Amino acid sequence: MTQDPRLTDRTALLRHRARARTLGPELFLHDDAAVELQERLNEVNRTFTSPAVVTHFSQPWAEILPGAKVVADDDLLDLAPGAHDLVVHAMCLHWAEDPVGQIVQCARALRPDGLFIAVLFGGQTLSELRAVLAEAEVALTGGLSPRVLPMGEIRDLGALLQRAGLALPVADSVLRRVSYGDPLRLLRDLRAMGETNALSARRRSFTPRAVLMQALARYAEHFPDTEGRVRASFDMVWLTGWKPHESQQKPLRPGSAACSLTEILGKTPQG
Repeated sequence: MTQDPRLTDRTALLRHRARARTLGPELFLHDDAAVELQERLNEVNRTFTSPAVVTHFSQPWAEILPGAKVVADDDLLDLAPGAHDLVVHAMCLHWAEDPVGQIVQCARALRPDGLFIAVLFGGQTLSELRAVLAEAEVALTGGLSPRVLPMGEIRDLGALLQRAGLALPVADSVLRRVSYGDPLRLLRDLRAMGETNALSARRRSFTPRAVLMQALARYAEHFPDTEGRVRASFDMVWLTGWKPHESQQKPLRPGSAACSLTEILGKTPQG
């Protein structure tokens, strides 16, 4: 049997999203990200008149950007070249088969001096769940199967902005720690978010009960929170870049300084 070369099983991902909640408390990370987006846009101090949002869950973003064009995160984005002054890739870039291609398409859809913002899950997301699932499966079966989506580190994700030709690139992250009554509640939330395993290389049969039970026990033992609860980490990575424009600040050419550092400091080099 030929192995699927794609990282993501798109059919499974869409099926998981279809059964997810489109509204409800389980989408709290989308709600939090939308509030954070509003705060970041306020800092820009510019009025955007033709925004677009790439997302599967439109409601949290519609409240922040009413009237924005909402498009699905398909391989080919439904965005016209130069049609928008703001493009937001909201909480789905971590599932992209070609994240650079997604950002390039968003950049192409921007007008000169338009703003691109992406928010996605980064490399520290669900670090606790990854650890206990791997430990339990190795201990009980002697093997390891892909169960949690591999997510990029902030340095690598930030480099995507430059590769896509965006100016003034910035990457930062916010680590959100969430408290759950038990690990099963975390798994239910991931299902309601549409964030369960959709890897092409995933095991197609159900996780053996013994593996799951040992993973849950390890979780409670190694990652306790207060009052008998457990913690889960969500690494929210933010990427920001601008469509190049002549009005933007540019770095000076090497050797173009008008005076030397010693002159600035008022010192004379010692011979």
